[in-house]
Amino acid sequence: MTTGLIRIDNFIGGKFRPPAQGNYLKNVEPATGKVYGEIPDSGAEDVDAAIATASDAFQGWKKSTAQTRSTVMLRMAQLVEDRLEKFARAESVDTGKPISLAESVDIPRAVANLRFFATAILHTNTEAHITDHQAINYTLRRPLGVVGLISPWNLPLYLLTWKIAPAIASGNTAVAKPSEITPMTAFLLAQVCDDAGLPPGVLNIVHGTGPGAGAPLVAHEEVRAISFTGGTATGAAIAKATAGSFKKLALEMGGKNPNLIFADADLDTVVETTVRSSFSNQGQICLCGSRIVVERSIHNEFVKRFVTATNGLKVGDPLCDDTDHGALVSEQHLAKVKSYVDLAIAEGGNIECGGDAPSGLSERCTGGFFLNPTAITGLGPDCRVNQEEIFGPVVTIIPFDTEEEAITIANGTRYGLSASVWTSDLARSHRVAEALEAGTVWINCWMLRDLRVPFGGMKDSGVGREGGNEALRFFTEPKNVCTYTGD
Repeated sequence: MTTGLIRIDNFIGGKFRPPAQGNYLKNVEPATGKVYGEIPDSGAEDVDAAIATASDAFQGWKKSTAQTRSTVMLRMAQLVEDRLEKFARAESVDTGKPISLAESVDIPRAVANLRFFATAILHTNTEAHITDHQAINYTLRRPLGVVGLISPWNLPLYLLTWKIAPAIASGNTAVAKPSEITPMTAFLLAQVCDDAGLPPGVLNIVHGTGPGAGAPLVAHEEVRAISFTGGTATGAAIAKATAGSFKKLALEMGGKNPNLIFADADLDTVVETTVRSSFSNQGQICLCGSRIVVERSIHNEFVKRFVTATNGLKVGDPLCDDTDHGALVSEQHLAKVKSYVDLAIAEGGNIECGGDAPSGLSERCTGGFFLNPTAITGLGPDCRVNQEEIFGPVVTIIPFDTEEEAITIANGTRYGLSASVWTSDLARSHRVAEALEAGTVWINCWMLRDLRVPFGGMKDSGVGREGGNEALRFFTEPKNVCTYTGD
């Protein structure tokens, strides 16, 4: 190990273990562009060891009471909350997001995930049916066994716990593979598992790349279900790889989310929230609104206000408390996002703000992966920039004349994850929400989440649902029991 670098290891059977082949990947801090750590470059041997351990642990964990599982998970939640500053700093360093965002949103929501499912399992119920005075049919739900959990780099702890919590709460054991780009909060969570008294093997964390660690996890015959959040191309590959095995799949994938803004909306509130929904976490949230579809009569005024508000965001060191907009997650991702700015210009778009690197960065951040928040006008709804997921701080603003045209533009991509509707007309809001091809529709708000409701996308944004009872159902399988009571 290079002197001064933080090296982490896999978490298998309640212990930290180096990768079987001894290979490590570099971990780069996005804000500086410098290597600060090493993570396991795991392979099939490491995945096999984790699955074997999880399989052994399942025999005891599935027999544990709901109260036992709840108590351990509540301890985990409390420990994460107690170490909020440590988790937030690790996430900010790993992802490039402002530490204020990690402290106020990401880590608290991870705590909420653990607490929600820890208590939800104490209040579940099953169905019973009286069948023509002859029998009683009732349904049992049992854990699946070993499940595979693959989480992305943009919300590393939040989305990892969103998978872990319902999986282990339901009595399953799990092998998790966090993104190799942002591994540190998963490493800290492993420490929490040990301190909270989670039995060894119930949760195992294997670090590494998709081909090296993710593919063996997906293909392993003992893994009963895969929950994946990430890009559509990878999700399609997982679906193809598991087609003959009949594993349960939950695939939460890409988005090209529209914000529909009608002329009767409160423009002050719209602008404030739309700036946030466009550029939170540098636009690297699957639910960010990347297409702003605005009624033509207010288009110019909206653009003026939106650009002014966007230019007021402070771009800088993610570890500074007053930073609004940090670094993109990697040099490769920055290059991809910038290529879409170049494409927008080639397609005839107008860069209203951003599109370039910020000036005045601190000396620490001069080598970081920064891009100013960018707004583009003048592009038609069918051009590539308006069709392809960019996943960065780049939004387009598209005018419309009628409600029907707005819906057509909104639905006119391969994706269907989320949408926002801004109007003071209650009837229109419900009419448009019903017509939109999106798994989640917000009306006059954005990112208000209730963990009880199902979450997921339509079309190429995914299959399956997470959240609430849907997640608990996904990680269990029903069994019908019929008791004959007739003569």
